Amino acid sequence: MRINRLLQPIALATLLFAGTGAVNAQTVGLNWNPRTGDVWVDTQLADINRYGSSYREPFIDEMVRYHGAPRDLVTDLLINERWSAGDVYYACTLAQAVGRPCRYVADQWQENPSQGWGALAQRLGIKPGSAEFHRLKKGFVPTYDRWSRPIDLDGELTRAYPNRSKGKAKTAVSARKQTEGKSAGKMHAGKEHAGKQHAGMAPAAASSKAKGSSSAKTGKVGSNQKSGKAGGHGKGDGKGNGKP
Repeated sequence: MRINRLLQPIALATLLFAGTGAVNAQTVGLNWNPRTGDVWVDTQLADINRYGSSYREPFIDEMVRYHGAPRDLVTDLLINERWSAGDVYYACTLAQAVGRPCRYVADQWQENPSQGWGALAQRLGIKPGSAEFHRLKKGFVPTYDRWSRPIDLDGELTRAYPNRSKGKAKTAVSARKQTEGKSAGKMHAGKEHAGKQHAGMAPAAASSKAKGSSSAKTGKVGSNQKSGKAGGHGKGDGKGNGKP
């Protein structure tokens, strides 16, 4: 009985600590703000959070195959350290841009996460608006393409990928032409069918005309034949009767 009484406060403290941790984790999730120094990048990292929470394995595969991150590190950050997918993506992307291991950048971030990613990127030598930062932004596009996930480009990236908008326009024009071609094909097929029906009726009319002409000729021939026979018979009788 005495042991149970001693354990009860410990159990209660454990539950309270667990509940506090859950609340803190939820608060961090609600107040999450990467502060990279670029509004478009912040928006994409928030979208990567949604993708990574729904498709964890494809997200991990992307980090390992294309960003040089060890699988055990990415898994540890997501599960044990409770990092958001956007933070993991940006840490490994920054590391790749400056030629550092992803673990090094992750350790730098954990030392002082309150300063935001923009401050850490500048300490690593990547300033917002620089050529290095622009290359980092461009890296989002092939990542989204591999995920087959739509991505809206800002003005800077639209200039960097001019063919993407043109490709959409060409696709729309091609689809319209295909639709118009199908309609024209149906109309042409209908005309051909009507022509075949008309052609099928023409021989019948010609046949009727031919039959009518043949009948008329037959009638004339028959009339001539009768007339000839009758005339010949009368002529013979006249000659015969006239002789002594």
